Amino acid sequence: MRILLLASAFNSLSQRLYAELRERRHLVDVQLAGDDDELRASLARLQPDLLLAPMLRTAIPQDVWSALTCLIVHPGPPGDRGPSSLDRAIQDGRAEWGVTVLQAEAEMDAGPVWAWAPCRLPERGKSDLYRNEVSDAAVAAALLAVERVASGCHTPQPQHGPGWRHPVRTRPLLRQEERRIDWAGDSTGTVLRRLRAADSQPGVLDALCGGEWYLHGGHREPVLRGRPGELLATRAGAVCRATPDGAVWIPELRRRRTPGGPATFKLPAVTALGALLPPVPEVPVPLMPGGREGAAWSDIRYREDGPVGFLRFSFPGGAMSTDHCRRLLEAYRFAAARPTSVLVLGGGRDFFSNGIHLNVIEAAPDQAAESWANITAMDDLVAEVLTTTDRLVVAAVAGNAAAGGVMLALAADEVWCRHGSVLNPHYRLMGLYGSEYWTYTLPRRVGAAEAERLTRQALPVSAAAAGRIGLVDRVLDCGPQEFGPSAARLAGLLAASPAAQRRIAAKKAAREADERAKPLEAYREEELAVMHRQFFTPESPYHALRSAFVRKRPAPAGSAAPM
Repeated sequence: MRILLLASAFNSLSQRLYAELRERRHLVDVQLAGDDDELRASLARLQPDLLLAPMLRTAIPQDVWSALTCLIVHPGPPGDRGPSSLDRAIQDGRAEWGVTVLQAEAEMDAGPVWAWAPCRLPERGKSDLYRNEVSDAAVAAALLAVERVASGCHTPQPQHGPGWRHPVRTRPLLRQEERRIDWAGDSTGTVLRRLRAADSQPGVLDALCGGEWYLHGGHREPVLRGRPGELLATRAGAVCRATPDGAVWIPELRRRRTPGGPATFKLPAVTALGALLPPVPEVPVPLMPGGREGAAWSDIRYREDGPVGFLRFSFPGGAMSTDHCRRLLEAYRFAAARPTSVLVLGGGRDFFSNGIHLNVIEAAPDQAAESWANITAMDDLVAEVLTTTDRLVVAAVAGNAAAGGVMLALAADEVWCRHGSVLNPHYRLMGLYGSEYWTYTLPRRVGAAEAERLTRQALPVSAAAAGRIGLVDRVLDCGPQEFGPSAARLAGLLAASPAAQRRIAAKKAAREADERAKPLEAYREEELAVMHRQFFTPESPYHALRSAFVRKRPAPAGSAAPM
C-alpha cells in the first residue's frame, strides 16, 4: 500500500514505523502536521491508500478523515481517551497498559478500533517507556491494523454496542496543577511517579533556588537525607533533593519561559542553575559499586562477570556533552585495564548515544568553541575504543542511536542491537559533515557505496535493515527488560569460545595493517578540518539548525550540509 505518515514530529515512534513499514515493502511518505492545506495538497499529489498518525497533537480535518481511512495510534488501551493517556498511567502507578489503533472520527479517540496490543509499564520514565514497551506495542498494533486495512475484509470494532467489552474513560489533559509536587508531604514514590510521568515533556513546574523551573527525570537516592525540598548534593550534573522519607536525583532542569521571552530548553541541572546553586557537596559513587552503593544512581557503571566486563552508561536523551565524553573515556580506560577478554559497552534499556550535546552547546557563551570541545572529546573516546586490541569489544545497543552515537558503536568489534532499535547513521540534518572516525568505520562495515547512501539520504534504519547491510552483527529479538541479560549471556559465550583468543590476535593484526595503510589520525584530521569550518563559520547552516532543533522551531529551509 501507499501510506502517508502524519506526525506532529518525526520522533522515535514515527521513525520506527517508517522503517518497519518500508521493511514490509509499503510505499511510505511523511507529512508533518500543522498546516491543513499542505496536508490536503500532499494527499492530492500522493493519493495514498491509508493515512497513519503515530504521533499527533492536532485533529485531522473532517474532509480528510471522511474521504480516506485515517488511523490514529493512541498510547492507551481500548476505551481510554484523552491527550495525557501515558502520563496519567505512569503518575497513577499503572503496571499494565496498552496501545490502540483507531479510526479518526469527529470525537477524539472515539473511532472504531482496528487493532490494539498490551504492554507492561515498569518503573521507568515516560520517554524510556515510550521508546521501548509502548513503541513495541504501537508497532505491533499498527502493523496489524495496516494488514487488516490492506486485506479489505476486516471490520473495525466500534467503541459501543453489544460487541464492546472495554470501559470507556475520557480524561482531560494532565495539567501542572495535578503534576505539582508537595515536597513536605509527598512520599519518594509519589515524587518519582510525578517526575517520571513528565520526564521528557512537559516536566514538573516547581520553585527552586529563587526561580521557577521544570524538573525533568527522577531517580531514587538510598542514603542521603535532609529537610524536605532541600538540595543535598550534586552528582554527574544532577541535583539531589530531599523528600519526607528519602531523596531523589533530578538530572535536568528547564527554566520557565518568561512572557515574550525566547524558548527555554533542558540542561543538566547543575549547568542550568549555575551560580544559583547553593554550596552543596559533589557526592560521587564508585565506578564499581558494592553494598548499598550498588543501589545508588549513577549515569556510568562498571561490573564484571568472570572474563566479561560491562560498562553501562545512560545520559538523558542520549546526548553526550564534553563532560559526559571525558568521564566515559576515563571509565573506559579503567574497564580496558581490567583482566577481561570481552568488554561490553552499553547494554542499558534506552538510547545508546545520539552524539554531541546540542543543548549544552546552545547554552554555552561560545557555541563554536563548545562544539569543538565536544566533538574532540567524542573523537578521543572513539579512538580509545578503536585502538583496544587486547580484548573484544561489543557495543550493546538496546535503544536508538544517531549520528556520532552510531559511530561510537561502530568502533567496537561487534554491534548487537535490540530488534526495536532505530539507527540514524548520518549528520546531514544538523548541517554537519561528522567526525568520530566515521569515514573509516562506516565504509569498513557497509562498503563505500552504502556509506554514501546512508549519509546522503539521512533516513532512519531499522534493526533488521541494519543487520542485512552489515551495520550491526546481531539483532536480539527480546523485550527491553531482557536485552541486558541476553547480551550478557551472549558475551559470556563469546568469552568462553575457543576462537576468542584467535579473534583478538587477528583484530590486533588487522588494526596494525590498517594503521600502516592510513593512520587513524589522518581520518580524524580530515574530518575535523571540515567540522572546524562548519563550527567556526558564522553563516554555517549548523548554527541555525542546532538552534531550531534545541528550541523546537521549524528548521530553516534548505539548510542541509553539503556532502
